Amino acid sequence: MTVGQDLKAPLPPTAVSRAGRMRGTALRSAGALLAVLLLVLAVFASLAIGSKAIPPGDVLRLLLHPDNSDAAHVIHDLRVPRTLLGIGVGACLALAGALMQALTRNPLADPGILGVEAGAVVAIAVAIGLFGLHDLRDFVWFSFAGSAAAAVVVYLIGSSGRSGATPVRLALAGTAVSAALASATQAFALTDPEAFNQYRYWGTGALSGHDLSVVIRVAPFMAIGLVIAMSLGNSLNALALGDDAGRALGVRPGRTRVLGVIAVTLLCGAATAAVGPIGFIGLIVAQAARLAVGQDNRWVLLYSALLGPVLLLVSDIVGRLVLWPAELEAGVVTAFIGMPVFLALVRRRRIAQL
Repeated sequence: MTVGQDLKAPLPPTAVSRAGRMRGTALRSAGALLAVLLLVLAVFASLAIGSKAIPPGDVLRLLLHPDNSDAAHVIHDLRVPRTLLGIGVGACLALAGALMQALTRNPLADPGILGVEAGAVVAIAVAIGLFGLHDLRDFVWFSFAGSAAAAVVVYLIGSSGRSGATPVRLALAGTAVSAALASATQAFALTDPEAFNQYRYWGTGALSGHDLSVVIRVAPFMAIGLVIAMSLGNSLNALALGDDAGRALGVRPGRTRVLGVIAVTLLCGAATAAVGPIGFIGLIVAQAARLAVGQDNRWVLLYSALLGPVLLLVSDIVGRLVLWPAELEAGVVTAFIGMPVFLALVRRRRIAQL
């Protein structure tokens, strides 16, 4: 064999596979950097855009060197807390959706669709209406309990029968449970006019109207949930092959699922207690992440944590502009975006099952 023939010889399969993995990792890393850039742009837009527009240069100057101007007050007292909540809540809801989809193998899973948010909302309404609790430090624990209880109820209902917990059955069970819990929420809120006055704005899912104290109180719960969620990527990849294969790879399925439920409860409970129910973030972002990076849950979780805040902040900015000088709550905007996506996914799955 000549030297020219040697140079044209095909690479060994292991080398081709290794090169393919390296290219895939490089592309995913570039995509993650792009997501970081989008998040930075969304943060600056959130600080600059509103009923009082502030030039980006002034935003950066006032962030670093605040003064007594009206623009500094708007940025530090109104938009910084709002933006920080958008980052935290968006990341929490997107990660919760990605975790729920991986744990249940249900591409329609979302904290709002599967009733997790509705459980948190009704628990908080009970705390406000029956127990007279009005401080976030008090009713955040009700939010955690309601999220966990609703998730269990939806799974039990959706998994009953011979067909088991199919994606569509779980989605239908979550919709039914959410509707029932919404009625109960209204009943509890109407028992006390003061409680209803507090609930009616919080229940729409808005980032505005909160100060830094809200961010500080929910930040520890969000941080713990984020750490647990991000640590489960390898385990979820192993469980995707089946419980037996996961055990062979050194993963304990029961431990992984328990940690996943704890993470979802912390993420959804903290996010809902802070700003109220905001739906479809988990569904849209997790689907987009899987479309971008495939089924590797390590990358899906990372992309979800980065793109969730982008979607929520952009929705909040859109809400500031469409009814200017009034505002539309972010939860309403995400519902307008998310419902067509949900219906399209349901229709696609039904066609695939025919």
